[in-house]
Amino acid sequence: MSQKRIAAIHDISGFGKCSLTVALPICSAAGIETCVVPTAILSTHTGGFKNFTFHDLTDEIMPIAEHWKAQDFKFDAFYTGYLGSKKQIKLVEKAIDTLKSEDSIFICDPAMADHGKLYVGFPKGFPLGMAELCKKADIIVPNITEAVMMLGREYVEGPYTKEYIEQLLSDLYALTGAKIVLTGVYFNDIKLGAACYDGENVSYVLADKIDVMFHGTGDVFASALTSALMCDRNLVSATEIAVNFTCESIKTTLKQNPERRYGVNFETEIPTLIKLLGLDDGE
Repeated sequence: MSQKRIAAIHDISGFGKCSLTVALPICSAAGIETCVVPTAILSTHTGGFKNFTFHDLTDEIMPIAEHWKAQDFKFDAFYTGYLGSKKQIKLVEKAIDTLKSEDSIFICDPAMADHGKLYVGFPKGFPLGMAELCKKADIIVPNITEAVMMLGREYVEGPYTKEYIEQLLSDLYALTGAKIVLTGVYFNDIKLGAACYDGENVSYVLADKIDVMFHGTGDVFASALTSALMCDRNLVSATEIAVNFTCESIKTTLKQNPERRYGVNFETEIPTLIKLLGLDDGE
């Protein structure tokens, strides 16, 4: 079987584990050739750091895509995350249209908000632009804040009811037509995880709730999910792997009494991911 190849379209934060500094090592560890389109270079991510540098690479997106097209490069999947502007959303959509084949899939993590608030620097209308990109995707991976913002609704705090989550999934599917992995789902203070919806069936993947917040865990989750999908796991199985890998990464990090802004120690848990994917030769 030939090696799978994906195009990961994210920013690069030099410090603070998120975006490409998460996607590239996780997907590569899963045996996937991971080609990158950097949308911006930041000195740190934007969560909790002040005076970070930001170098916009918007003007490089289409030249990269056109060069790849001229070289006849083929991709099994496209995986997008944090995009810095509405203009980038349109250009990423154009780039994927340029490169996408009939057999490739598009996985979109609409990384723009959490805990009821947009990330620093995004205008109020940004979620509507991201919703348009999600309409092009085969699978989307929003958290609850991102989901309600794309639907133009007010954010409400959990715990949630299954009726609320399933209505959210149904409405988001009607809006985008994409399969959904909704993160940040919890019905009590004991379990937390994700809900999957393929347009017909809803499945829940929940783990013991760890009452702590680290930056970059959404990127760890979405990268592990993408890796599992590229290893031919179905949506529910891929979500189980992503939930378990993310939880183990958080547990490992907590043992080190870390600075929360720096992200999680997913690197130490790479062998866990390999095992979850069934790629360890010794078993």
